[in-house]
Amino acid sequence: MAKYRLVLLRHGEGAWTKENRFCSWVDQKLSSDGIKEAQNCGKHLKALGFEFDLVFTSVLSRSIQTAWLILEEMGQEWVPIQSSWRLNERHYGALIGLNRAEMALNHGEEQVKIWRRSYDVTPPPISESHPYYEEIHNDRRYKCSDVSQDNLPKAESLKDVLDRLLPYWNEKIVPELKSGKMILISAHGNSSRALLKHVEGISDEDIINVTLPTGVPILLELDENLHPLGPHQFLGDQEAIQAAIKKVEDQGKVKSVEK
Repeated sequence: MAKYRLVLLRHGEGAWTKENRFCSWVDQKLSSDGIKEAQNCGKHLKALGFEFDLVFTSVLSRSIQTAWLILEEMGQEWVPIQSSWRLNERHYGALIGLNRAEMALNHGEEQVKIWRRSYDVTPPPISESHPYYEEIHNDRRYKCSDVSQDNLPKAESLKDVLDRLLPYWNEKIVPELKSGKMILISAHGNSSRALLKHVEGISDEDIINVTLPTGVPILLELDENLHPLGPHQFLGDQEAIQAAIKKVEDQGKVKSVEK
């Protein structure tokens, strides 16, 4: 019997996800498909009888918008939401805005997979000449964060994401879990992967093969020491979920040309 239960998910499809671009810290809203994914997620969680007491999101719109839509579908709009940059997507540095398939063509699929999925490889840092540098690093949302703008990352590995996420997990989320609250975390592909790595003890080598589809809730059942009672569970139609995972994995592959 689980002592604590937690639902974690990657936000619904974003506008740049649809375009297969590295979105990272660029603030994008959900695509029309992403809105439907979030709404369907809310309907599914409601049908399963979930009742949330608290929601955590990043400070990026696609994460917050997903949480809003889920709560609306569940009739739980009143549930408090707390947002932190520490749940943001991984900072992809100089790769931000680039097309993954084109990168695979230019640098090889294996290199793109390493940039996207490995644990401790950091992409080239963003520079002040990057077209999205000013938009990201002068954004007002980071002026009221718990870190100075000078210390905001300019590129991150998954290890870096976990390092900046863990204090928030330990100091903010864990106490709420232990108080008996049912929590939803609406985060991103890499912040969710980092949290799964920590909670489930996934090795540095195996985390490269963990892929999360958009808009699919993940149930974690934990004992009194916050150790998992089993592997995380994707909630929903399993065949459709596997197809969605493959779609995410294929984003980093060279597109085949139809003859």
